[in-house]
Amino acid sequence: MRQAFDERNRDLIVNVGGRLTHRDQAGVSPFDSVVQGGDAVWEGLRLYGGKIFRLDAHLARLRASAKALAFTQIPPDEEITEQIRSTLAANGMRDGVHIRLTLTRGVKITSGMDPRLNTSGPTLIVLAEFKDPVYDAAGITLITASVRRPAPDSLDPKIHHNNLLTSILAKVEANVAGADDAVMLDNRGFLAETNATHLFFARDQILRTPTTVSCPEGITRAAVLDLAASAGITAETGDYTLPQLYTADEAFVTGTMGGLVPVLAVDGRPIGDGTPGPLTGRLVKAYADLVATSGTDVVPPG
Repeated sequence: MRQAFDERNRDLIVNVGGRLTHRDQAGVSPFDSVVQGGDAVWEGLRLYGGKIFRLDAHLARLRASAKALAFTQIPPDEEITEQIRSTLAANGMRDGVHIRLTLTRGVKITSGMDPRLNTSGPTLIVLAEFKDPVYDAAGITLITASVRRPAPDSLDPKIHHNNLLTSILAKVEANVAGADDAVMLDNRGFLAETNATHLFFARDQILRTPTTVSCPEGITRAAVLDLAASAGITAETGDYTLPQLYTADEAFVTGTMGGLVPVLAVDGRPIGDGTPGPLTGRLVKAYADLVATSGTDVVPPG
C-alpha cells in the first residue's frame, strides 16, 4: 500500500490558526508545541456526501485528549466545526475527503518542554484532502513489528496524541518486508492493533478484537462493534495472541483512513483460505451503508 499525490490537491487551501492559505504558503511557528515536542492531539475525519461521519465522537475524543494533557484552552466544538466548514468551502469539497484535525498546545515564548512557556494558543490545524480509502479493498497483508505499543503507565493511548514514532517505526518494518502494514503487540505480548488501524479476526463465527489497553479507542472500531451487534454477530474483546490471529478463519482492519478492509495474510501465513471471509463481507457492506446514511452536515447541498 503506497499513497500517491492526488492532482486535485495541488492547490489545496489549508487552515492554520483560523487563517486560510495555499498549501505552499502555510506555516507553523518553530515555537509551536507540536514542533517542540509533538505536544498536540489529533483526529482523522471522513467526509461523505457533505457529512462527516461521527463528528461528535471525534470532537469528544479530541477534547478529552487535550484535557488529559492539561491544555489550558480548548476551542468549543462549534468553533472547530466552523473552521472545518470554512476549509471545506474554500476547497469546494463535498465527498471523498479525509480531514486531519490537529490541536496543538500553542506557541511558546521560548523553546522548551515546560507547558508554562505556552502563552499563546492553542493552534488548530485543519488539513482537508481529496483522498480515497488508502487500502486495496480486495485485502491487505501484514507482518508483526518488533516495535511494541507503550504501556498505559508510559504513554496512555486514551490520549490521542501526536507522538507517533512507534507507529512510524513499525511501518518502516512493514515497508522493508513488503507488507501493507504491521501488527503491533502490547508490552505483555498480546495483540494491540496495527501501526494505523484496529484489528479484528473471527473464528467459528465469533468476532474478536483486542482491548484498548494499549491502543486508542477507535471511532470506526466502535461503529463496527455496533454493526456486529445489530447483525446478530457475536463479538468479544479480550487479550489475544499471534497464534490466535494466525489460525483465524478471517480477519480485517478498521480505521477512518481506510474504512474496513480484509486481511489476507499475516507473517506469510494465509488467514483462512487467503480471501475475504463472509463475516467481513457482511460488515463491509453494513459499514458502507452506515457512512452513506449518517453523519453531521457540514457542506450545504448544491
